[in-house]
Amino acid sequence: MTKSFRVGVDIGGTFTDIVALGEGGERYTRKVSSTVDDYARAIVEGLAGLLGEIGDPRVVELLHGTTVASNAILEHKGAKTGLITTRGFRDVLEIRNLRMPRLYDMSWTKPPPLVERRLRVEVDERINAEGGIDRALDEDSVARAARFLVGEGVEAIAVCLLHAYRNPAHELRVKEIVAGIAPGITLCVSAEVLPVINEYERTSTTVINAYVRPIVERYLNRLIGEARRIGIAAPLLLMQSNGGLTTAEAAAVTPMHIIESGPAAGVVGVRALARRIGIDKAISFDMGGTTAKASLIENGEVTRATEYQVGAGIVLGSRLLSGAGYSLKVPAIDLAEVGAGGGSILWIDAGGALQVGPMSAGAVPGPVCYGKGGTEPTVTDANVALGYLNPAHLVGGALKIEAEKSRAAITDQIARPLGMSLEAAAYGAHLIAASNMIRALKAVSSERGRDPREYALVGFGGNGPLFAAGMAAQIGIKHVLIPPSAGVFSSFGLLYADLEYYFTQTRKRLLQALAPDEVQAVFDQLEGEARGRLSEDGFMPDRIGISRHASLHYQGQSFELRVAVAPGPIDRAALAALEAGFGAEHERTYGHRAGADEPVELVSLEVVGRGIPDQPRAALAAAAGLAPDIAIASPLRHAYFGPQHGWLDTRVVNRSALAVPHSGPCIVEEYDATCLVPPGWTARLDDFGNIVLAR
Repeated sequence: MTKSFRVGVDIGGTFTDIVALGEGGERYTRKVSSTVDDYARAIVEGLAGLLGEIGDPRVVELLHGTTVASNAILEHKGAKTGLITTRGFRDVLEIRNLRMPRLYDMSWTKPPPLVERRLRVEVDERINAEGGIDRALDEDSVARAARFLVGEGVEAIAVCLLHAYRNPAHELRVKEIVAGIAPGITLCVSAEVLPVINEYERTSTTVINAYVRPIVERYLNRLIGEARRIGIAAPLLLMQSNGGLTTAEAAAVTPMHIIESGPAAGVVGVRALARRIGIDKAISFDMGGTTAKASLIENGEVTRATEYQVGAGIVLGSRLLSGAGYSLKVPAIDLAEVGAGGGSILWIDAGGALQVGPMSAGAVPGPVCYGKGGTEPTVTDANVALGYLNPAHLVGGALKIEAEKSRAAITDQIARPLGMSLEAAAYGAHLIAASNMIRALKAVSSERGRDPREYALVGFGGNGPLFAAGMAAQIGIKHVLIPPSAGVFSSFGLLYADLEYYFTQTRKRLLQALAPDEVQAVFDQLEGEARGRLSEDGFMPDRIGISRHASLHYQGQSFELRVAVAPGPIDRAALAALEAGFGAEHERTYGHRAGADEPVELVSLEVVGRGIPDQPRAALAAAAGLAPDIAIASPLRHAYFGPQHGWLDTRVVNRSALAVPHSGPCIVEEYDATCLVPPGWTARLDDFGNIVLAR
């Protein structure tokens, strides 16, 4: 009988990870080099190989985390886009919101707008902040704008008129006129994409959606077509930045929700792991080939941001030092990210100091030891030189390692110029990489009022298990977990997620002056939209979950906080509970709350609709068995653990061997990752197959 499998696929800057999970808990994994010229090629080739290994299974769901949309923005390779906006607001994308990432750096320049100025066209109209029409729409100016942009060869047009979140009438009429003139063009209207306050954020988000939409549509169509060519007709679901899944059809229309698709999946997996083993507080730490990401899980829930920036380079989560990228005002898992991965390049700065990253060797040419043309030493080369990684091959032998090339490159380019030994230079690079990543851990914990020592550190990604114990030791974390299939854990995290849709609307009112009926009406409208979308996806009414949130601030504040709204009808008591909840969240975030006489202002309301599958995805994923053992070529390896310990004969074991606790130094070698157990640490398996590291 043909077995059914669910498949998760995650694209990284260096590797594409694939996990197939059978209905009986069978787990198969595959790690292949990403094909940056055509990401779909690595996916399809890797899938074909993995499914052939299983023996022609039936794939019932294909779940995907992708970097295609974010890469289009980072590389400025999106669609040629035009913008139609209200007269006088042509330069909103240029002016932005005056946030600067480096306050005293006079040489810093803003990133160029995704729509050049000549393609930003004004039309004559004016809607006021209350939704009233001060000046009627000049339809002739709309027609002229549309013909001009079509004549300039744009692929997509974004429409963002002043205060359209309060009254979308003019935007919807612009949509009709433009569609009549250019029926085949991609058209994104802010009232449909993001009906919320803040002109720059609304305009930026609408433009980003238009900019990447043709790219994402082509990519998804190609991926679906190639998957069908190898016999996979299962529905394709995409991971959203907020940690929920969406259909390929919905992602093609609003790709703004999948910009941070890849990093979200791993955090969802950590949330499921924390819930399963009963951990209230965990820090998710994902280190791949290019970047390292950290996020916080508290009381079984991920932390989410109401907006974030893409293309901002290294993101440490500071709400004060933003402005380096393009603003997206959509919910996303709150991440801190640093440019530290296995491919991060080692270099010496002008002052003679060793530096690590943020430049990366990526998938091509990759680290020197991969033998693919790389000449600059990387973090992976340092770990090979230190004896932490298998000196002959990785990923089950599919990736050959040339250890001597690593040692030569570090000696010639780092150790000799600095007057150091090879091992001292390599160990220094390892410590600097760890120090860089600790910045991300602190950004989501101590810099937000949390003590990281109270949290468990969950390390995954191809390189996370190598660094997790050393980082934990430096900041006082005593409890470290390495989940099964750690090297492909982001793909595994996809298998835990459920379909989710977010709907939001601005209602800027002082809470004390707000009529409960007005709030109830908005929530009813948004809930209707959520239920309608999930019904289209095949979910019956009893399989739809609804949650509600509100974003609030004290009157006069620039930033709002998101607070859950309890189920039930909205009345005065519900509004009072909402105000109290905001005060508690403000105190938790900023360390204080204002007095009772300080008015609280509602900014926007939000409804989240979740599709509940007949068989819970998390329960199915949690039943997965451990990956099979790999052949250990040498049970002992010479590894260097700093000047305190020097070179030590270090045991190399499979994960299954940790059923009997092992003391460090020890190296746990697996198909997809390597876990380092330093001296002074112990490692054991818990009842769920996780490696538990303790000091």
